[in-house]
Amino acid sequence: MAWYSFWSRAKEEAEKPKLKICCACPETKRARDECVTLHGPESAECAALIEAHKACLRAEGFKV
Repeated sequence: MAWYSFWSRAKEEAEKPKLKICCACPETKRARDECVTLHGPESAECAALIEAHKACLRAEGFKV
């Protein structure tokens, strides 16, 4: 294995999320899900919670 292959693979592994998307950000997911259940996914009341959950997922390394 060439040294560049090792570093390339190490970089890819560092960029991968450590959790599955279903398990990441449980606090924001719970708040988002509760709002969507009560008000619907298109509700303006839920928009901030949905965006907060997306921001959390991005911070964990997911591309959403």
